Amino acid sequence: MKKTMTSTPNTKMFERPQNVVEVSIQTTSITAGVLVVLLIGVFWEWILHQVEWAIREPSDWGHTFIIPLVSGYFVWTKRELILAKPLHPSWWGLAIMILGIAWYMICNLGPAALAHHNIRASGFGITLIGMGLLLLGWAAMKYVWFPLFYMLAFFQTVSERLMHIVTYRMQDISAKGAYVFLNLIGIETDLSGNVLTIFKDGNPMQLNVAEACSGMRMLVAFLALGVAMAYLSLPKLWQQIMLVALGIPISIFVNVLRVASLGILGMFDQNFMSGEFHHMIGLVWLLPAFFSYLAVLWILSMFLVEEDPMKGKIA
Repeated sequence: MKKTMTSTPNTKMFERPQNVVEVSIQTTSITAGVLVVLLIGVFWEWILHQVEWAIREPSDWGHTFIIPLVSGYFVWTKRELILAKPLHPSWWGLAIMILGIAWYMICNLGPAALAHHNIRASGFGITLIGMGLLLLGWAAMKYVWFPLFYMLAFFQTVSERLMHIVTYRMQDISAKGAYVFLNLIGIETDLSGNVLTIFKDGNPMQLNVAEACSGMRMLVAFLALGVAMAYLSLPKLWQQIMLVALGIPISIFVNVLRVASLGILGMFDQNFMSGEFHHMIGLVWLLPAFFSYLAVLWILSMFLVEEDPMKGKIA
């Protein structure tokens, strides 16, 4: 008689590894609350400096208050995917948190060159990344990487030393653009460096296109807006890149119009060129800039072609 060989499936390969820890949502929430309180205590000085800076210059950095909320909304839209499977915390997260806190302490107590707002922010960012891994694990973190890096990129103010590297060129573009625009509409204007001289009935009035008029801060705000709109509204990578990239010329063009409008208003009252009214004009021009961005978003969305599910099927 022939012996029949029967094989039994190897179930060990389907068993859950013994060293993987699952935690409940309640445990994760409580742990997250405790860690947030501890992190606020550790990074309190940096957070306070960030908030004070944004309050002191709301027209430039007021958007940094909104960025954490936008980032949180990104995570909320992915909540079902994050919670679709049990959470497996990674102890690598704890090691990364310790590394981030250590680097922050080195920046505070080490050489003066490291005591820079944006350099210290890197310690804060590393710690947040470690916290995410510790709470969620590697699998769930793939839905949190983008919101986390979005917040780290746009939540912090950029120091004047770093801004000055770019703002000088932006000042030059804004001044030259306003000079061309004013002359095109029939207003006699001269340009010397970044100073516009506007003539009314032969009387000269000067408008200095300073760093505050460079449009750099508007550009940062528009990049933050563009990235958020691209992430939420456009499915294709090329569409997302186009929307973010087009935010640069839109913000520059709107800032040229902003500077030109200050020059026109200054012909009637030179007080319009400075003070609170100067900042208010900047906020007013954000509205047409925003609607221009929405128009670009609409145009790009028109290129979205939905695939026909019946296409390719044999009848």
